[in-house]
Amino acid sequence: MVKKIIFWSIFAMIFMSILQNFHSNNFNRYKMDYSYFLSEVNKKKIRSVIIDGQEIYVMRKDNSQYCTYLPMHDSMLLNNLLTKNVKIEGKYPAEVGFLWSVFISWFPIIMLALTWILSLRQIQMGGGKGAMSFGKSKARIYKKDEIKTTFSDVAGCDEAKEDLQEIVHYLKNPKKFQKLGGNVPKGLLMIGSPGTGKTLLAKAIAGEANVPFFIISGSDFVEMFVGVGASRVRDLFENARKLSPCIIFIDEIDAVGRKRGTGLGGGHDEREQTLNQILVEMDGFDKNKGVILIAATNRPDVLDSALLRPGRFDRQIFIPLPDIKGREQILKVHTKKIIISENFDPMIIARGTPGFSGADLFNLVNESALFAVRKNHSSVTMDDFEQAKDKIMMGAARKSMIISDKQKECTAYHEAGHAIVGKFVPEHDPVHKVTIIPRGNSLGLTFFLPEIDHLSINKKKIESQISALYGGRIAEEIIYGKDYISTGASNDIKVATNLAKNMVMKWGFSKKLGPLLYSEEEDGINLGQSTSKIYNFSNYTKEIIDQEIKKIIDFNYNRAKKILENNLDILHSMKDALMKYETINYHQINSLINRKFERLKK
Repeated sequence: MVKKIIFWSIFAMIFMSILQNFHSNNFNRYKMDYSYFLSEVNKKKIRSVIIDGQEIYVMRKDNSQYCTYLPMHDSMLLNNLLTKNVKIEGKYPAEVGFLWSVFISWFPIIMLALTWILSLRQIQMGGGKGAMSFGKSKARIYKKDEIKTTFSDVAGCDEAKEDLQEIVHYLKNPKKFQKLGGNVPKGLLMIGSPGTGKTLLAKAIAGEANVPFFIISGSDFVEMFVGVGASRVRDLFENARKLSPCIIFIDEIDAVGRKRGTGLGGGHDEREQTLNQILVEMDGFDKNKGVILIAATNRPDVLDSALLRPGRFDRQIFIPLPDIKGREQILKVHTKKIIISENFDPMIIARGTPGFSGADLFNLVNESALFAVRKNHSSVTMDDFEQAKDKIMMGAARKSMIISDKQKECTAYHEAGHAIVGKFVPEHDPVHKVTIIPRGNSLGLTFFLPEIDHLSINKKKIESQISALYGGRIAEEIIYGKDYISTGASNDIKVATNLAKNMVMKWGFSKKLGPLLYSEEEDGINLGQSTSKIYNFSNYTKEIIDQEIKKIIDFNYNRAKKILENNLDILHSMKDALMKYETINYHQINSLINRKFERLKK
């Protein structure tokens, strides 16, 4: 509105200026010298003149016009004009009206004041009827026919879908629940890691129940002006009541739902005002029958207790990262939208992606399709999926990196050592692929593909992991000698040492120390990668801990060395295969392990 006022005011001023100067356009079109004007006066070619100060507008007898400028006062000019019978007119000074003069002088001040008043009203009104709807809800509204997502489009969270079926049945037939006096939860809180499908699941509920769907982020409520967020909450619920039964979905509710009393503004903090309004609206759900509020967060620990009490978010749905079966189902859902080859096996990809969320798997499928397009494939092959997985997990291949043949050979022996030890130690995950193509900070990589997701791990398996980790360093030691071992095993040593420490200090795998806790996990258990807080204990205990850790490392180091010394022919053959192909898969690895070298050459 302010822009329109400014535009039309400027337009009016320009129009009036053009109109005011229009009468002089014909005269100003032609300008002549004053000497030329005097010569024409003496030749009696001038019919009339209009004198305006020092400007003279001339009308010739042939009806042509021009203007000239009087350079100085000429007292003889009037007598000369009268003598030549030239009609003389004097121009009256332009009369500017009182209102126009006031408008011209006060126009800038009026515009500044008007702009300030309109901006102030916009801030103070806040609600949906403000100058620019400052307090109006920013929620996106999906109508019934716009939602195509159903539970069949969501995979990897079967338990969560079962819990949500009740909400779907209520939205479809609320009278069935009211008949027995039962009350469906007013609010639903979805808790899960980022990318696990909380938003997709909420949208699927609306699709299954065929009801409108409101979606908004918690941060969309918060502004720098106090009261705006509360106004948006009121507007959101008011719109939802008009379209009930419906679903309101608030993503990242922890943006406004954090514990109160911690803000710098105390009770007048904008975020707390918004939270208070949400609580008030949820308490008034008796008049909001048919409106289901669903919220999502990955930080339930920071939410205010008033949000989680019975009567508000009555039910909490936990959506974990998908297990191996869930990842397989998610891959099948996402691959419906692309053309895949017959050799695609979703279970192999699912086994190689532990810890991937649904969003990560969608990104994996998309990256594999891009790889297929670059190679002009008619369909997305298993090799495209493998390359996409490697890129996501370890970065793009550094094929332009210049590596000497000696360094390449050392890397091949190193990775072959990992693979061979991992193959011969008990209860180790199967070897899936070995490559000497640099990725990220690694010159080569050995992939072990777990057959199942490991929720817990036993002592024998941990020791086998330590042995396999030292396989690369030992291979270099056997081939080149102790004085020529490279620094490539630095991360292997770090992970193996952390595993040995955890075995002694947390998991009770030491006979001397027994099942006692000597360190506390700070960031959750993550084998070989955790950060621990060590308890205070005596120097004697510290010495025993060091001895036990060293004992575990020595045992597994010597075991790995013995395995490689007994299979030197396999080590050399695997090195040769890596130098030739750069990457070998599990079929080729098994042929080498079984000493079927001729078959590999073919």
